[in-house]
Amino acid sequence: MRPWYRRILALASLLLVVACGDSGNGNARKADGESETPFVLVAFGDSLTAGYGLPDEETFPAQLEAALKARGHNVRVINAGVSGDTTASGLARLDWSVGPEAQAVIVALGANDMLRGVPPAETRKNLDEILTRLEARKLPVLLAGMRAIPGMGGIFGHEFDTIYKEMAKKHGVLFYPFFLNDVALRGALNQNDNMHPNAQGVAVIVRNILPDVEKLVRN
Repeated sequence: MRPWYRRILALASLLLVVACGDSGNGNARKADGESETPFVLVAFGDSLTAGYGLPDEETFPAQLEAALKARGHNVRVINAGVSGDTTASGLARLDWSVGPEAQAVIVALGANDMLRGVPPAETRKNLDEILTRLEARKLPVLLAGMRAIPGMGGIFGHEFDTIYKEMAKKHGVLFYPFFLNDVALRGALNQNDNMHPNAQGVAVIVRNILPDVEKLVRN
């Protein structure tokens, strides 16, 4: 073989090695970078989740996703909130609202049960079934609790307020005691109806619940 031909073969081999090396490094960067497939978290709830009266970018799921990304989590939060939903209507749509792409779920239902005076035993039964079905799918869950308003105290209020902690314990899921903590009944953080959070109120909710959501997505 002539010397000049050997040099050409050697150069071609070197270029091939370099090209393969660059390809490997590129794949590694892709695996570690933003192009990685995001973790899918479903926020399953009522108008408090859906973002009643708010533009899409100011809703709870949108603000939560932004907060998680700011903390370095590659997460997509799906808004599966439906205004007016009770635990019964949530249960009825569970299988199609929490699709096969879901990897974890925040369950935030029950406020409308309380406002409509649904017997706490019925709310308990519905939440129990929701958590049972999610458990069967091996989906990690964060259960966000609700509390009865002062005007619905007494026996009803006590029975309602105990549902969430008991259900979280029974099913072994993460528990956030009160979804509207630091926001409920605070005029500056709510819309004119004093029931649905405004954008600032949602920001407070996200700030408070974020540590528990981080535990959920790391599960």
